[in-house]
Amino acid sequence: MSRTVLAAVMPAPRAPVEVREFPEPDLPPGGALLRTARSEVCGTDVHLWHGRLSGVPYPIIPGHVTTGTLEAMRGPLSDIRGEPLHEGDRLAFFDVHRTCGRCLACTVHRTPTRCPHRRVYGITDPAGEGLFGGWAQKVYLEPGVVVARLPARVAFDAYIGGGCGLLTSVHIVERAHLSLGDTVVVQGAGAVGLCTAALARKSGAGLVVVIGGPANRLELAAKMGADAVIDLDATTPDARLARVRELTGGLGADVVVEAAGSPRAFEEGVRFARDGGAYVIAGHYTNTGDSTINAHEHINRKHLDIRGCWGSEARHFLRALEVLERHDDVPFAAIGAKTYGLGAINDALETAGALRIPKALVDPWS
Repeated sequence: MSRTVLAAVMPAPRAPVEVREFPEPDLPPGGALLRTARSEVCGTDVHLWHGRLSGVPYPIIPGHVTTGTLEAMRGPLSDIRGEPLHEGDRLAFFDVHRTCGRCLACTVHRTPTRCPHRRVYGITDPAGEGLFGGWAQKVYLEPGVVVARLPARVAFDAYIGGGCGLLTSVHIVERAHLSLGDTVVVQGAGAVGLCTAALARKSGAGLVVVIGGPANRLELAAKMGADAVIDLDATTPDARLARVRELTGGLGADVVVEAAGSPRAFEEGVRFARDGGAYVIAGHYTNTGDSTINAHEHINRKHLDIRGCWGSEARHFLRALEVLERHDDVPFAAIGAKTYGLGAINDALETAGALRIPKALVDPWS
């Protein structure tokens, strides 16, 4: 007799999330079943709920970053380091799967985040195909999914507190080419901005400034590693620019990171950077509208290097785990401010969408 699993389903944009029953899958060779301990409600999930991502095959089971315990597997399996896995292991898995490894993006351009075959748990996998999202008591890990043991000293809440924001931030630091002593300005105090502040500090930045709000997020930014914070709601664009110039000796920042997802942030960010500096854009995961800048004044004359940062790759997943294990002094768990059960996810989406907390966690068994 088949067993059933409860999962929270997003039927369509703006439609209430529903808790439904799904059959526990029969595992093919190389497949596994993860008993979910924690998932997250991140900014991407709010975008999904608002219908701001194209090509989403609703209904879906959201929750693209998830961790838990390996409950069952069929055949011998190994983690990303090549170590054999065993039932009962605490695992995290990389949400991106089915990248082909053969197309131009994967092989020639070396941008697998742009692979046309790429799929992402909790975002591009329809609920009709099964348990492909973390807002469920169990998640089906299809053959080939990249998994890793959670380090013994890393709690489930710490991993999910960092979550997709931490993976993205690892990619941001890589794209930024940070050097020791660099001054860094981070626009945005959500999960991505907070994690980026922490990684910039751990990478040897000489000064880290976070611009955002509300006040409780800025307080957490200081704990994550920011030397200075600027309240977005209490300042004007001119005042923010003046403060950045003051903090950087009149030069502007070596690196500016956009983690806000606002067209106005982009317009400000190019002004914060010094001549010859770098600007990394990571927050525009959806189309939020056009920005107006002057190519001569804001880019060419400044010799500004602008770099996009889209998604993450398996190496960023592994590095994120290593960061969590090595730097347990950083309060990543604090980003996940509140935990919700499956029946309360509509409240979680409302709370996260209103920016009242940096991130909501999901415990499907509560």
